[in-house]
Amino acid sequence: MTPSMKLLTGLLIQVIARALSEVLPPQNIHVDKWLVTWTPATEDDVRYTVQYNSFDEEKLIDVPGCVNIALNSCNIASAQAEDEQGCLRLHVRAERRGVKSTAVEACSRHGDDCSPEVNLIARPGFLTVMLRSNHSLAKEHGGHAVHRVYYGKEGEPLEDYEDDEASVSLHGLEEGVRYCMKVQYMVFGNPAGPPSCIKCELIPKTKEAAGLTGIIVPVVAVVFLLALSVMAAYVLIYHYEKIKLWLQPPCEIPPHFHINPLPEPYHPVPPSEERCDVISRVTLDDV
Repeated sequence: MTPSMKLLTGLLIQVIARALSEVLPPQNIHVDKWLVTWTPATEDDVRYTVQYNSFDEEKLIDVPGCVNIALNSCNIASAQAEDEQGCLRLHVRAERRGVKSTAVEACSRHGDDCSPEVNLIARPGFLTVMLRSNHSLAKEHGGHAVHRVYYGKEGEPLEDYEDDEASVSLHGLEEGVRYCMKVQYMVFGNPAGPPSCIKCELIPKTKEAAGLTGIIVPVVAVVFLLALSVMAAYVLIYHYEKIKLWLQPPCEIPPHFHINPLPEPYHPVPPSEERCDVISRVTLDDV
């Protein structure tokens, strides 16, 4: 085996081994006050660890009692009590046979002191994200606590965002398209608490556009039917004889009209010629 083939074989083995040993991160991670839940993996021997960090910390810390557990939920009340701020960002990672997945951040489906309660109102061309301005972090930090609204089209990363102390209106959105967003508290420019779970809403079309669509569709249907009728009439008028000929069944002679085959021709055999003497002289006897 050549050196290049050996190198390619080694790389292929490494890729296959890595794919077989890779652990998928947990899915659908939700937090509801003190309880974190997630969807368990389909593989066996998978363990989970819940981690947290506060709004001024980047390092992830293991939650006591939630390290290498086989369950798909864990109570984080102990970590909440230990942290001075109380609003923690929570993550869950999976581990199998020493291989660890990436840590996935949990989201909140219900608003609380550390996560915004989100309601959406869609109008043609824009979307309003209804938020409360008198939440607990605003009372504690004043104008330094704001909402950060991440948004984007459904299926695309939520990269765009806007900050505001209260409700946010997103303008210039494409009508007839679904937009998704999530909201997170920001304190002194740092994320605080879990973000809200992603919500999506369809941006409706204007009445004029909807009315125009309602008119165009029937008109197009009527025009199509008329064109189809004209084409059918043309074919029937100018190609009637051909159509009639095509639709005619094939001609068949009835059995009783069939002529029996003629017998073989009869050739009579002439009788054989008799030999006669030629009369040269006739003598009459006297009576």
